[in-house]
Amino acid sequence: MALDKKEKAKIISKFGKNEKDTGSVEVQIALLTSKIKTLTEHLKANHKDHVARRGLLVLVGQRKSLLSYLERIDRDRYIKVLAELGLRK
Repeated sequence: MALDKKEKAKIISKFGKNEKDTGSVEVQIALLTSKIKTLTEHLKANHKDHVARRGLLVLVGQRKSLLSYLERIDRDRYIKVLAELGLRK
């Protein structure tokens, strides 16, 4: 379920300020979105995996918190992240 190094590095290079920028809000949101997509696909095949379902809900809550924080501090960056990740408001 974890992201492999190549995929993670690709996300960091796309959303981060440099290749070592793993802590910025945009990178964290993008990494959580990737994990959420992976878990969603897993749950489509394994609908009785309640532990994974709870983990998915935790990740969605974390992403929601980060998105609301980003919206509060910089609305332009928030809109840009939503557009790039294909998320709804």
